[in-house]
Amino acid sequence: MKKLVIIPAYNECGSILKAVRDIREHAPGFDYVVINDCSTDETLDICRKYGLNHVNLSVNLGIGGAVQTGYIYGCQYGYDMAVQFDGDGQHDGAYLEMMAEKLLETGSDMVIGSRFIEREGFQSSGLRRIGIWYFSMLLLLLTGKRVTDPTSGMRMVNREVMRIYAQNYPKDYPEPESVMAILRMGKKVTEVPVVMKERKEGTSSIGGFRSAYYMIKVTLAILMERLRR
Repeated sequence: MKKLVIIPAYNECGSILKAVRDIREHAPGFDYVVINDCSTDETLDICRKYGLNHVNLSVNLGIGGAVQTGYIYGCQYGYDMAVQFDGDGQHDGAYLEMMAEKLLETGSDMVIGSRFIEREGFQSSGLRRIGIWYFSMLLLLLTGKRVTDPTSGMRMVNREVMRIYAQNYPKDYPEPESVMAILRMGKKVTEVPVVMKERKEGTSSIGGFRSAYYMIKVTLAILMERLRR
């Protein structure tokens, strides 16, 4: 089976090469593509210098647009499954084969790497854990399905969900909303325990006053997604 790692990257010059090397070493059965989201640092230069497989976006589309570009790429080149993998060094390529096996064994449409099943490794800040718990409870209330880590950026999907996301994917802070979308369609979502690392380079896009905007925006998006037919 053809397996693709989608690495959205915006100003990740300090970690993108490490992320790709991690995949090459620990998940050799996967291809990868870096989606450079019009970075203003040296991310593109590093991709070119080291011959990294990449797509360069001429305008900044945000995390949702970058990930959707990866799904479009995966569909065009005939991949059977794709996994989102952050370019900031928080994710571990050693879990990718296990996630692929779980996707096939369970007949799932999505497998999410959750840091909150065994609660090992970096657990995020206290304030963010409250937000994650809130979205988990909101999804449970609206769908009856418990997702312990709905904001995890480490998620693997099959070909059918790849096609869905290639056509329509949330633009801002897409993780909880995109999970809601496929749960609404009756798709099967499974979680597996993973250990994540703390970001060493770059800065998060969620911080300060944007945290409040994030909570309100994503809540409304999830509610609107639930009401869609």
